[in-house]
Amino acid sequence: MTERNSVPPSRGTPRRPETMLVMGEKWLHTQFGAAELARLAAAATLGDPVAVTELSSPAARARLAAVEVLITSWGCPLLEGDVLRHALRLRAVLHAAGSVRGHVSQAVFDRGILVTTAADANAEPVARYTLAAILWAVKKVPFLAADARLHRDDWGYRQLRGEPRGTSPAVVLVGFSRVGRKVARLLKLTSDAEVLVVDPYADPAAVAAAGAELVTLADALPRADVLSLHAPALPETRHMIGAAELAALPPGATFINTARGALVDHAALEKACQAGLYAILDVTEPEPLPRTSVLYELPNVILTPHVAGSLGAETRLMAASALTELERYAAGLPPLAPVTAESLKLQA
Repeated sequence: MTERNSVPPSRGTPRRPETMLVMGEKWLHTQFGAAELARLAAAATLGDPVAVTELSSPAARARLAAVEVLITSWGCPLLEGDVLRHALRLRAVLHAAGSVRGHVSQAVFDRGILVTTAADANAEPVARYTLAAILWAVKKVPFLAADARLHRDDWGYRQLRGEPRGTSPAVVLVGFSRVGRKVARLLKLTSDAEVLVVDPYADPAAVAAAGAELVTLADALPRADVLSLHAPALPETRHMIGAAELAALPPGATFINTARGALVDHAALEKACQAGLYAILDVTEPEPLPRTSVLYELPNVILTPHVAGSLGAETRLMAASALTELERYAAGLPPLAPVTAESLKLQA
């Protein structure tokens, strides 16, 4: 019979479940400082070692056999097979980062183990990066800044990029994900942009409540001053933006990708950018791009090295999210951001 143990303990006096951290050494030190470790110690029973970077050594296996909760982050090994056979008491995997695809196997869900994510905390910096990119793209700021180095004697180059759009740009958000929803909210707070959402799974009422319009991709593309991607990388979304979609964008449009490089056909993207499409790319396929990629050379393309998401101290917000889930679990409260096998099919 399949074990079902994802239901948190009964409400009442909070327990202190046996807990261990599993993540890469870098992320342990980046995400868990003195304050986070003190909060962990107050909420959980900790053994020796408190944290591991692998789950195959005798010491790690001995601790794994005792723990009820794993707090994971980048670098956590895949939780399946032999690992789970040594984790008979495991009831919760609380991820202090975004996607759980790299370490949570179907076997975890089959065991009924609770899985949570801190993706909502990671969505905040991505949304802020995207907002800045959109606002700058409307006036072609990063591209005019590059032009300034070539035209130093006067400001005649201001018109090289066409007349800047200062008001009511049409911004197309492909994906009403955590990030997509936050970007829509930020745009409505800070601009008069017309926000169009493309997402076959989005709730029309939720899109309308965000002040956006739910449309099809075919309807949205010819209207877009800015096209921004916020969809997960799934087999069905691979290269969802190709030559035909890029060709449907109006002259002067800017393409922004802070989601996943695999969403875009990069051969088609290179051709479109050579033909004049503006692009701000924080993610590419592959990462980094080959040295020979024409995208490095084009003045209408801005490349950043996958920095939109949480960096440095920002990652402690995700640690805080996982610790909140731990405290709720210990108190018998439902999780704030559970991940199920079904929901994972639509998540990054």
